[in-house]
Amino acid sequence: MVKNITIFTTNTCAYCVMVKKYLSSKGFGYEEVNLDRNPERQQEAQTLSGVLTVPVTVVTKEDDSQEVIVGYNLGRLVPAVS
Repeated sequence: MVKNITIFTTNTCAYCVMVKKYLSSKGFGYEEVNLDRNPERQQEAQTLSGVLTVPVTVVTKEDDSQEVIVGYNLGRLVPAVS
């Protein structure tokens, strides 16, 4: 089971909007961290993902394991939240 979903986004990211729409359409709540408004969290997103891009979606499971999905990647996102 999914405990928490965090999405690192920016104001101009079209793929971020697509990830948020997908999760909302499936009834998943999430925390959005907008890096334009919270630049101090940029390093956190980069450390988690290993890249300087968004969206970075972090799915935390009940056992506190995490899956980090970069971009709009339904092939990884769907099983991560299922």
